[in-house]
Amino acid sequence: MPLKAIAINCSLKRSGGETSSTDEMIDLLASELAGHGVDLTGTIRMADHNILPGVTSDEGQGDDWPALRSRILDHDMLIFGTPIWLGQMSSIAKRVIERMDAFLGETDDCGRMPSFGKVAVAAIVGNEDGAHSVTADLFQALNDEGWTIPAGGACYWVGEAMQSKDFKDLDQVPKPVRETAQMLASNAAHIARLLKDSPYPGVASHGKDQ
Repeated sequence: MPLKAIAINCSLKRSGGETSSTDEMIDLLASELAGHGVDLTGTIRMADHNILPGVTSDEGQGDDWPALRSRILDHDMLIFGTPIWLGQMSSIAKRVIERMDAFLGETDDCGRMPSFGKVAVAAIVGNEDGAHSVTADLFQALNDEGWTIPAGGACYWVGEAMQSKDFKDLDQVPKPVRETAQMLASNAAHIARLLKDSPYPGVASHGKDQ
């Protein structure tokens, strides 16, 4: 059975304006994943939606997160795309991470969060330092929130510091970036398929008095 992936682009730019380098990196990963039987069903531009601050799955009237949450969790894999701003993931990416904190309190009878058995990978771009720091912060949070991170689960490109060239401006994808994307796709598809066929068992006594 084919695997389904969805991408989120946490660029600060809304759709319909200037093109996003984050989309370019997401497209690179999607093309490599397709070769492993993973179908990208779409990319959500998070800046187009009203994601209210909070740490629950529904913050009330006007909150677009509940529908986005359901859409994301309906997939086997999440491509989490973010640009680097001031050496950090974007503020929108942080908002998404904060809203997923609710997963910790939404476990089933075996202690499994809604994200258990689902794989997350990172697509990171910027023209300043920070890719390793963003990867560390992002993967720590996603792991805490139940996502499975494959070996080599992040693909990034950073341009020369204090210059204006972006990933989308490159004539071709650099060889190291392409090779990283290829390994990410192979590892992510492999672990996602294993988890789909044999989900995490959890712990039957989780949350009960011992």
